[in-house]
Amino acid sequence: MNYFELGAIQERFADIVWANEPIASGDLVKICEKELEWKKSTTYTVLRKLCDKGLLKNEDGIVTSVISKERFYSAKSKQIVDDSYAGSLPAFIAAFISDKKLTSKEAEEIQQMIDAFKNK
Repeated sequence: MNYFELGAIQERFADIVWANEPIASGDLVKICEKELEWKKSTTYTVLRKLCDKGLLKNEDGIVTSVISKERFYSAKSKQIVDDSYAGSLPAFIAAFISDKKLTSKEAEEIQQMIDAFKNK
């Protein structure tokens, strides 16, 4: 399942579901009409596509996620590291902070994360 290959609109839609789940499909249509200026048919088309991808489910008119927002974005982040930095987390971090100075607090927080994961 390659659920982290979503377009920007599909991600925005998923974010709406995650923020409101469980949500009745009719209520989802109303939110998408207001926030995305979508017609009912567009909402149901995108919902069906994300259900087909295994990200969401629509059972008895109630829409919920199959994959949590945290798991989705974690997988997406891993895919970016794999695709753009040949799987090298140090290369990703170096690129991410190359134009930014870390505060002492940020450096300490990062070091604590590293220490916690080293002990696993």
